[in-house]
Formats: sequence, structure tokens, C-alpha cells
Amino acid sequence: MREVLEAARAWWAAGERFALGTVAATWRSAPRPAGATMAVGPDGTVVGSVSGGCVEGAVYELGRDVIDSGEPVFQRFGVSDDDAAAVGLTCGGILDVLVAPVDAVTFGLFEAVADSIDAGRPVALATVVDGPAPLGARLAVWEAEAAGSLGDASLDAVVAAEARALLSVGETRTLRTGPRGELLEDDVTVLVEVFAPTPRMIVFGAIDFARATVRIGKVLGYHVTVCDARPLFATPARFPEADEVVVDWPHRYLAGTTTDERTVLCVLTHDPKFDVPLLEVALRGPAAYVGAMGSRRTHRDRLDRLREVGVTDAELARLRSPIGLDLGARTPEETAVSIAAEIVGLHRGGTGRPLTDLEGPIHAGLLRADPPGVG
Repeated sequence: MREVLEAARAWWAAGERFALGTVAATWRSAPRPAGATMAVGPDGTVVGSVSGGCVEGAVYELGRDVIDSGEPVFQRFGVSDDDAAAVGLTCGGILDVLVAPVDAVTFGLFEAVADSIDAGRPVALATVVDGPAPLGARLAVWEAEAAGSLGDASLDAVVAAEARALLSVGETRTLRTGPRGELLEDDVTVLVEVFAPTPRMIVFGAIDFARATVRIGKVLGYHVTVCDARPLFATPARFPEADEVVVDWPHRYLAGTTTDERTVLCVLTHDPKFDVPLLEVALRGPAAYVGAMGSRRTHRDRLDRLREVGVTDAELARLRSPIGLDLGARTPEETAVSIAAEIVGLHRGGTGRPLTDLEGPIHAGLLRADPPGVG
């Protein structure tokens, strides 16, 4: 929804009904993931995308119908390899799309959800996309409250709990449950779209390797902070692509700043007086990734120093050191790629092995081969 929010706000402010087409689920090599959204305006304007081109025309026509009728429509699209190639895509897939109207009656929570997205306040939007629950019913979930309904109080409670769990990791996901939230049933399909602030990458140590790590962190979509205690080196001029540059002792800054389960910490200080107290704080915090640069010898010495200050073996097990995957990297740019590869692999559950050595679906565990009743 972020991609279409500006246009959607303008239509909302004008009191006009518009339609949102949202990808609810994908199988095989569908072009865009669950949560991808296309908006159709009252004047026929189109913003956003659900497929990169393959089924946009069909979703547009459904959007026009939905604007007229005020009733949501759920549609499954099969994108063949030939059709995908015709619009410049590499392969086909199957995607489920919900096209739903948005106005003060059908989606009265729109403004509250949009305000939260704009303000960076974490919010999840749960929408019924299939099953015996009311199609298109919505429930907005924040960390401490919820509004709207999916049609049943028990279903609302179960989905709200699941939505808060997804908020903590920043992931959009499709849930299947019973009409009253029965966990062992799958009659009702609910899309939970998560809108959380951009995850953070904090790079400690204002060195050449940090510049390359900042650049690749931005490519991966992180809000990147550089921190170093030396004002001569920690300057915006040296790190123009960083979102912020902080001059402070690394451990003090980390202890006083906000991190969560999506935060990535790259410790490139390579100096015991900086990295030992910093890692003591980092390994006891919620960060998803804590990596530290250094040789094998530096790593062994660092472990001894951390144990001396009371860091436990369980806490040390979280440390990725030496940082990065074994790519044979030498330059700062190559090293940044190896760090990024390790971060992505840890987040997505990858093996780090060459795909040519593996068999089975490339995205095993993320996408089922076929939707129910297909294949």
C-alpha cells in the first residue's frame, strides 16, 4: 500500500470511492509477492502493480467494476510462461488477488491506517480474502489496540495475536484458520499486511569497509546509521549515503538507541576497546544479526575478552564472526557483498550454498508449489 498511498489519500480526501487490488498469495514464480497493491481511481487512474504487467489489465477492469458495485471480488490468475515472457518477465506463476472498494463505508479505518504508515507507527491490516467470513472485512492491529472486525470476535482475537507477532518481524503473510479462529482449520484465508518502520542497520567503525557496507545496506532497504567515537572520521562527507552519522562511543550509543528483532549490527571497529563493550551490549539486545570483523586470531581473543566480562556461551552463539560468508572477498566492496549475503541468508533461512548444487524449489519453504486444487 505504501506505493499507492499518496494517490489513495487524495481520492479519500475528495470523498471518492476507489479500488485496491492486493496480492493475497502466490505460487510458483509469480512476479510480485503477497501484499503488492494496485489502486484504481474513480477517474480511471492506475497506481502501483500486482504482477509487473501480466494481469494488470484484468485487475484494472475488476477495479472499475468494484468502484461501481461497492462489492469486493476475489480472483485467481494463472500466468503462463508464454504470457509472462510477452511482458518481459522470466517465468509464470499463480496469484490470488483481492480487489476491494475503499470509501468511508467499506473501509472506515483507511485514514487511521494511512496516518500510522506515514508516521512510522507499526500497524498491521488483516483482510479476509477467502472463505466463509465476510469477503474484504478488515481488522487494523497496532501494538496495543485493534479496530474493525473480520466478522467474528474470536477470529478477531486470534488474528490480532498473529498480526502482532508478524509486526515484530516486519513480515506480511497469509493466515489460514477456521471461521472462529480455530487453529487446526483452514476454511478462512486472511491476508495480514504489515507496515512497520524501515529496519535499521547500524555500522560501527568509520572505515573504508563501512562506506561499502553503508551502500549495500541502503540497497537492501535498511535505514543505515554509522557510529564512531572519532569525530575526524565520522562525518557526513565521508558517508553521504548514510541516513545518519553519529559521533559517540559505540557501546553507549547502542545502549541508548532503539533496536528491535529486525535490526542489523555490523561491528567493523576492529579494536578491543571499542568492540568488546559494544558486543557485550549487542549480544544481550534483540538484534536479528550481530556481525564483527576480524581475523581468526582476533576472533579468538575477542571471545576470551567477552567471556571475561560475563558474556555467556548462549549469547556468544549469536555472534557472526568473522563477519560475512566465504566468498574470497578482498576489497571493501566485495566484503560488503559477503556481509549482505550472510544477512540475507540468515533472514531468509538460506544455506549459503551455490544454487547449482541444490535441487528442488529455489524458494522452498516460502512458496508452495501449487495452490489448493491445482497441479
